[in-house]
Amino acid sequence: MTINLKNIWQEIYLGCLAFALALIFAGCGVQTVSQYEATANTIQTWQVNYAHDPQEDKRGRFEEFQSVSLLNRNGNKPEGRVVGPDDKGLYWATLPPKPTIDEVESRKKKPYEKPGKPELLRQVKYYITYQESGQTITLPTNFEVYRQVVKAYPNQTPLQLTMGLNNGSVEKAEPQN
Repeated sequence: MTINLKNIWQEIYLGCLAFALALIFAGCGVQTVSQYEATANTIQTWQVNYAHDPQEDKRGRFEEFQSVSLLNRNGNKPEGRVVGPDDKGLYWATLPPKPTIDEVESRKKKPYEKPGKPELLRQVKYYITYQESGQTITLPTNFEVYRQVVKAYPNQTPLQLTMGLNNGSVEKAEPQN
């Protein structure tokens, strides 16, 4: 009796692949909602790279300094002093103060570390909040879903949400007609 190892490995590989696909799709559901809102939290943070030689573009250790954030709701302009909208329709808080040379130097931890120039890190975290069985659920999402919800929000057009892995995020939103 001869054993064909190639066929055995192929069967093991196909079995593992089928199992992985089953896991991926098991947690991805579809939900239709009619009460919802979209939020985008815009965050600006000054950071400095401390490296042996920051000019060589080698990554060392990053230190974060002053930070500000602003919550955008349903694409509306937030109250207060804001900047924007930008090319994605988002508003930003006014810049936090740039760190001074004294602040930058005081964060050195090792004598050989050289601080780079302060860089402004801009991040956006998108969320959708909706009602399901009397509960309020907030999940992370992406820019495309945020924009779809912003466009549908004024009329509260029902949306079909495609959930991500284990229903832990919203990957897609489509209006229901």
